[in-house]
Amino acid sequence: MISYIIAIAVLVLGGTLIFWLMRNRKQAKHLQPPFNITREPRKTIIPRDKHPVSRRHINDNALKVINRLNSQGYEAYLVGGCIRDLYLDLHPKDFDIATNASPEDVRRLFRNSRLIGRRFKLVHVLFGREMIEVATFRANHEQHHGQEKSRHSESGRILRDNVYGTMEDDALRRDFTVNALYYDGRDFSVVDFCHGVDDIRTGTLRLIGDPVTRYHEDPVRMLRAIRFVAKLNFSLAPETEQPIRELGHLLRDIPAARLFDEVLKLLQSGEGVRTFELLREYQLFGPLFPATEHCLQEQDRHAGNLIIEALNSTDQRVRQNRPVTPAFLFAALLWPPMRRMARELMDQGIPPVPAFQQASMTVITNQCNHTAIPRRFSMMVRDIWDLQIRLERRQPKLIETLLAHPKFRAAYDFLVLREQSGENLSAAGQWWTEIQELDEHGRYAMIRSLSSHGSQKKPGNKRRRRRRKPYSDNASSNSQSGES
Repeated sequence: MISYIIAIAVLVLGGTLIFWLMRNRKQAKHLQPPFNITREPRKTIIPRDKHPVSRRHINDNALKVINRLNSQGYEAYLVGGCIRDLYLDLHPKDFDIATNASPEDVRRLFRNSRLIGRRFKLVHVLFGREMIEVATFRANHEQHHGQEKSRHSESGRILRDNVYGTMEDDALRRDFTVNALYYDGRDFSVVDFCHGVDDIRTGTLRLIGDPVTRYHEDPVRMLRAIRFVAKLNFSLAPETEQPIRELGHLLRDIPAARLFDEVLKLLQSGEGVRTFELLREYQLFGPLFPATEHCLQEQDRHAGNLIIEALNSTDQRVRQNRPVTPAFLFAALLWPPMRRMARELMDQGIPPVPAFQQASMTVITNQCNHTAIPRRFSMMVRDIWDLQIRLERRQPKLIETLLAHPKFRAAYDFLVLREQSGENLSAAGQWWTEIQELDEHGRYAMIRSLSSHGSQKKPGNKRRRRRRKPYSDNASSNSQSGES
């Protein structure tokens, strides 16, 4: 009997214990964050025979700067994108250096240098036209360091970042794990604090720290994330990706001049088409180009096609190491809202040329509130647009003048892109292509053919000749005085 009671008690207690464990396990699972937001930092030194970074692919001037700092008793490392790119067998464009020397110390060591920046003090060491950027190890902003060193906006954006720290502090305050790798020129090792090498191997782009906090500190990190995903063919870590669509509005607080520079990096990297698609996917294109985004949302087929054609052309030129101009790209990006506004003005009775000029000025002025376009580029955008009407009309008397126009080639290329995007321009692009390939006699024949066919004036539009008034003393007086 006693053993029977004991057995029942054991079963009851065991069942209660199992129920309690299962319930707490569910609660614990519910309380866990959806993503593994943080990984414990761990300093890992990767010796030369275990990594692919070779001195043969490192800029000689960058090595000179590192060696000079090391010889003076300072720590100095190549850091960031250059090490990431060398790991991926890419060719870095820039070689940046991080050191424990203060900006003033670096400036004293290198006569060929200049101290720049207030928000983020840096030293540029100059070798002719080449520049090596040197930054002092930064630390976090948790402690109060005074307005001169650390300052934030109400939204959390870092306004001043001159809090110095150790190498590990510097690694933890960088944006992405793959950008927190350091190359030591003394023993040729790579130092990894944030599992960046692991993320390079898996093709993962991951923010260091809490993504929401890091995006608030600098909203441009969202644009950098898109750029690296497109450039490196990486995928965003879930915790890095999740807040982006909700925080795109923070870009409105970024100075327009800085966003212009970021747009060039995004769309002139050789992966412009993919970058454009990602910007739209993550709802970041609207804060950069609100008027264009409005056209795209209203299913303006020609708008999307023109932008893709322009980006395709830019990507090809970048891959062929041919020059590209931001003006051509901005002309394509802003053409849809400019064309729409011009049509609205023409519907109000304004002639085409003044309508285009007024719309051009308005659209560019509005865009400069979001991405400041330098005047040398905005003027070229307007030149490209202004020539479109004249290229479409093909007036015989203006053909030679247009062919000699300094912006003809850019305007012609833009006209061809418009045709390729689906705009009906009555084969104007093909006509201008053909006339450029002919000699003087061939051109004359095409222009004469144009005079007798395509550009004949309609009967109702002929100008009436004024009847001459009979000769009088008053008429003679007006003619002599220069009046008519």
